[in-house]
Amino acid sequence: MSGFDLDQLRTLVAVLDAGSLTAAAPKVFLSQSSVSEQMRKLEDRAGQPLLVRGKAGVRATPAGQRLLAHARTILALSDEAYRDLRGVALRGELRLCITDYFRPGDVARLLRRLNEQYPQVRLHVTIMKSGAIEAAYERGEIDVGISMVIQEQGATRGRADGALLRREPLLWMAAEGVTPPLAEPLPLLALPETCALRQYVERMLSRRGVPYAVSHVASGVAGLQLAVAAGLGVACLNESALGAGMARLQAPGLPALPSVEFRLLAARPGESEFVGLAREAIVKAMT
Repeated sequence: MSGFDLDQLRTLVAVLDAGSLTAAAPKVFLSQSSVSEQMRKLEDRAGQPLLVRGKAGVRATPAGQRLLAHARTILALSDEAYRDLRGVALRGELRLCITDYFRPGDVARLLRRLNEQYPQVRLHVTIMKSGAIEAAYERGEIDVGISMVIQEQGATRGRADGALLRREPLLWMAAEGVTPPLAEPLPLLALPETCALRQYVERMLSRRGVPYAVSHVASGVAGLQLAVAAGLGVACLNESALGAGMARLQAPGLPALPSVEFRLLAARPGESEFVGLAREAIVKAMT
């Protein structure tokens, strides 16, 4: 029989998106050994290597890249066919708001993947601060929102309901090559005063008695990344916002930082079937 097994293709996508067999296993509800066996069988079917395995994880061979593109299309069509026959085809317009802290280097790729998998969904995407997203969601101005919440000693600062998409640590960051001792007062780079993370960091520095001065205010995370890389000061950002020209800063006296969670805001009462299905698709595409 010619052709590829859908489960094996689904596992290939999970492995290459996650970067390792181990990280992919829980995404496809398999053990690591089962994932490895599925990849071996898929390579046998393809007749050539699809993955390059190394200590840092796995990456696709040229053949693997080609099959990955086909796999995404095949799986999207399979899902679409299922929904169509069940009378729940995913088509319509969706207003999606995402906090600009969410995977700034990857979010365009994730949105492209969502568009490829669900071409009949017309996305209206806005990047906003978490507080503004939550307020717009309460007013019914958006359909789906991705918000960031701060975890601190078992407590949560921010809205914690909804599906968990990602958890990652906060880090102190500076330009590459910057080493302690740091200037006093600490030159703090931040977003505007309405940013919940800025408010949290300033309270924490004040409680610890760390002298600081806000030396630069950026309008968004992209601007903050540029300011850090330019050496204008020190910033607190989530791990996935660590970009080119930036490095993690470990300096005596700087407070330890908690983790943050990115969550899809919980469904509103009376949410339409289309928005509910789109919500499930976003969780699959962005985790």
